Amino acid sequence: MTQTRMALIGLGGWGSNIFRALERIDEVDLAAVCDQNRERLDGVTKRNPHIAPFETVDALIAGADIDAVAIATPSPTHAELARTFLERGVPVYVEKPMALSVSDAEDLVRISREKKLPLMVGHLLIYHPAVELTKAIIDSGELGDIYYIYSKRINLGVVRQDENALWSLAPHDVSLVNHFMKDPPHRISAHGSSFLRKGVEDVVFCNIDYENGCMAQIHVSWLDPHKERKIVVVGSKKMLVFDDMQANEKVRIYNKGADVKPTTDFGEAILVRHGDIKIPLVPGTEPLLKEMRHFASCVSDKSEPISGPEEGLVVVKVLEAGDRSLKNGGEVQTLDA
Repeated sequence: MTQTRMALIGLGGWGSNIFRALERIDEVDLAAVCDQNRERLDGVTKRNPHIAPFETVDALIAGADIDAVAIATPSPTHAELARTFLERGVPVYVEKPMALSVSDAEDLVRISREKKLPLMVGHLLIYHPAVELTKAIIDSGELGDIYYIYSKRINLGVVRQDENALWSLAPHDVSLVNHFMKDPPHRISAHGSSFLRKGVEDVVFCNIDYENGCMAQIHVSWLDPHKERKIVVVGSKKMLVFDDMQANEKVRIYNKGADVKPTTDFGEAILVRHGDIKIPLVPGTEPLLKEMRHFASCVSDKSEPISGPEEGLVVVKVLEAGDRSLKNGGEVQTLDA
């Protein structure tokens, strides 16, 4: 078996999770790690002397022989680092969001296409078994026509200082809702408030209208008494809830709805329907492990990632438009096609 020689940049909180996942994948040879924190590097190399440590990206580029790179650094560095490696012909996995501006995201899409390189964005939840099941159920038509979707990603902490709750938390939910909808997002509006740090919104309600008439609302906050990770899909036939805080029974399908029926006097009646609740079995596969395996496969096969550059670009477009709306009192922003 030919292994993909990979480098990981960033050994912080999430980077350490990616490190553990890459170490468990037979198809990957984690050849190098890069971090400015010498303590983190020493901690890795003491346990894994075969991994080459680098304190700077320049040193990594000069000293490591790699087939691909995974980037798990702070958001403001994503675009520059991804561009650096793509321009050198190296396939890239970059954590979400792929960039903090549409122009930077478009540039990454252009380079990856020109050089025919895999560029994968870390929209982890797309690889969650419960999300894969939800997507299959939606596509099968079991829920009927999708009316609307809403999600909650709220908790008390971790409070960010350099990015608001929209940029920090909403990429997960924007990528999910886009993944479920058949048409692209069209109009965005967002409202939020900065309670803890001026100019950095702690709570945001983001509304998205899709070209097919569907709508979604995303509620994100790090200032809330509850921890919720939930998405609700309301269809014309049935409704579905994905609750990631549940240890088991993460997906529930509700045979509930409101049906419009003609009456004998040529009018219409709306009948509310309450049926059974179905709880399908969700495989216990670890999403991060599956995501990193998928990246290694895309590098090996030169295939298109599920969370590829165009998908990442649309997420950045929604976030940038939502941020403009936040700064302009909730003014509706229209996305380009």
